[in-house]
Amino acid sequence: MSPDRTPEYLVERLHAGDLPPDEAERVRRRLAAEGGERRLHALAREDAAFRDAHPPGPALAEIRRRAALGAPAPRRARRPLLLVPVAAAVAVASVVVLRAVSGPVAPVEDTRLKGLSARLEVHRSRGGDGAEELRDGAVAREGDLLQLSYVAAGRRFGAVVSVDGRGIVTLHWPEDGGPAAALAQSGAVPLPHAYLLDDAPAFERFFLVTADAPFDTATVVEAARRLAAAGRARQDPLPLPAGLNQHALLLRKPEEPR
Repeated sequence: MSPDRTPEYLVERLHAGDLPPDEAERVRRRLAAEGGERRLHALAREDAAFRDAHPPGPALAEIRRRAALGAPAPRRARRPLLLVPVAAAVAVASVVVLRAVSGPVAPVEDTRLKGLSARLEVHRSRGGDGAEELRDGAVAREGDLLQLSYVAAGRRFGAVVSVDGRGIVTLHWPEDGGPAAALAQSGAVPLPHAYLLDDAPAFERFFLVTADAPFDTATVVEAARRLAAAGRARQDPLPLPAGLNQHALLLRKPEEPR
């Protein structure tokens, strides 16, 4: 890739509508100057083809059916509930359809956009009323159906872990552990499963850990366990080694019934 060519992850974020207005305009001007508008057109064609090949209706109906049952799973209810195709997961989250990304992650610029950082997003299904985004500190309850998504913002590798009010640590992604997952540079990328919240009290806190170099998810899980053991999982950052970045999102779980 030419060092002067607009990086692919910026083009995809522009296409996904995930850039602030001023940065979006800057990237558009840069593309126009290098004759790269066809790259945006190609993404639009690929998304249209993906939507045609993967209609969200059947999977979305199944998600809503399971959410309507209202019964928590007998074990950790945040275990994978249903494998959700990308198009269906995005429909639950009420955001733009994203392309599935395969193969190695392309190199990105060393200089990131000002104010742009990797982050975690959580959306809660509202059945026939679509979905709502849950911000840091939002209230959530047992039985809520959640879709987790990440925004890589140029970071190349990542993992998602959570700690609940009982101090239980769950590695959400990659689900099999081992090396951190390669991150797609495509705006908000849904994780492959939706999750039901269980009856753990007080809170659920999710962490997205990212880096530019490969790392082992065991490092993240161990950091989460240390934080939980210290009784500081609700407010403190993960005690991670240098080179690993994190973004946390807290969901509060009040004692009163829904």
